[in-house]
Amino acid sequence: MAKVFRPGRGESRILSRIETSKERARQFAIQQVKNVLEPLSNALAMKLIEEKLIQTTSKTDIQNQIAASLEKLTRSDEFDIDYQIAPFRNLVPRPHLVSLYLTAFVVEQLINHRSVEDIYGSDEEIYDCINGQIARFILR
Repeated sequence: MAKVFRPGRGESRILSRIETSKERARQFAIQQVKNVLEPLSNALAMKLIEEKLIQTTSKTDIQNQIAASLEKLTRSDEFDIDYQIAPFRNLVPRPHLVSLYLTAFVVEQLINHRSVEDIYGSDEEIYDCINGQIARFILR
């Protein structure tokens, strides 16, 4: 017969602290996005084009789309964010929330934009490129 796990008081307190710290880190990352929205969207658009992961007719359109996505991230509730990143949750072992959100945006939505000719590279390559720029602007 399977044993049912019922955490004790100490275990419950530790699990609660872990969840609280994860939630605090998540909110902190989203708050930092608000502070660096414009330079971050510019750097991301530039890097994606330089790395030849996105082929486009207008860098400005890409930058505006990324800025709009970041703005949407700052206004979204937890469910909407989790829904957006669900297909990419297992992309890397310990993903950064903002990097994962933007990777999902690029792969699923930006590809259909009128100024995007094509998106090259794997999901991991796109995530790595985005995460490198996120690390420059957002503290962990």
